[in-house]
Amino acid sequence: MSTTKTFAVAGVSTLAGSTKIRFANDTMRIKILAKNGHTDIDLIELPTAMTKGEIAQHMIAVGFGAGNPATEAAIDYTVKKNPAPKQENATVEKTEAVAA
Repeated sequence: MSTTKTFAVAGVSTLAGSTKIRFANDTMRIKILAKNGHTDIDLIELPTAMTKGEIAQHMIAVGFGAGNPATEAAIDYTVKKNPAPKQENATVEKTEAVAA
């Protein structure tokens, strides 16, 4: 049984010139990122706990980082690495016609 990790907070930060999406479960993550030398930290609380793929889709839907090429690239990369789960085709079994 696999469990899918979800996060309540997400956003972006830049470290050594590389902007990436960051995932967390509370906004205290901002202090840790800043302490470790991250810049341009922008985290938001999510409406519900989400997976990484769902977070990237949510960021696109709400326009998070729109107009910022580094943020847009980080979101696009996350979408690529975390595709939406494929839905399985439901099988429909034929049933005998019921006589009236």
